[in-house]
Amino acid sequence: MIAIIDYGMGNLKSVEKAFNFLGGDTFVTGSPKEILGASKVVLPGVGAFAEAVKCIKDTGLDQVINETIRKGKPFLGICLGLQLMFDYSEENGGFEGLGILKGKIKKIDTGLKIPHMGWNSLNIKKENALFKGLSDNPYVYFVHSFHLVADDKEIVTATTEYGEEIEVAVEKDNIFLTQFHPEKSGKTGLKMLENFIEL
Repeated sequence: MIAIIDYGMGNLKSVEKAFNFLGGDTFVTGSPKEILGASKVVLPGVGAFAEAVKCIKDTGLDQVINETIRKGKPFLGICLGLQLMFDYSEENGGFEGLGILKGKIKKIDTGLKIPHMGWNSLNIKKENALFKGLSDNPYVYFVHSFHLVADDKEIVTATTEYGEEIEVAVEKDNIFLTQFHPEKSGKTGLKMLENFIEL
């Protein structure tokens, strides 16, 4: 069973539909008990960083996320779900994140149109479970105005070019994070979600 965390915001339905299309046994829930009972967990997200952190902490879901990761269950964070896992975001004047991984979320400042919206190719930095079976430079779909700067570059599995090289995917132990939206990235994205199901 794959739990998709409902914390009051996020692109829950599109993520759920993509997993269901692949035959994934998924359910959307905000219940700590149900999330902790799942075999895998997904944290999707679209919206404001500060509001999302507040919703997660007010409902105790930050502790649930920490416990899920501590138990070694596969955990997938998508878009805002990637950003929330790090220490801090510059969005709206600056807010602390969940601090599960070390790094900052900074505003895209490349002189190009913001938000970065549309298809870009990935530069895959290293072999990893989520990208198994993909081509070297697959195209994926982005919608974001802020980007990751990880303290530990060894956890960064892919970057993309948007005026500069931007870190857009992370793998550390049982944690898998993507700045792009696999659920909106056609066959490439579905392959990533299939790889996650098969973990």
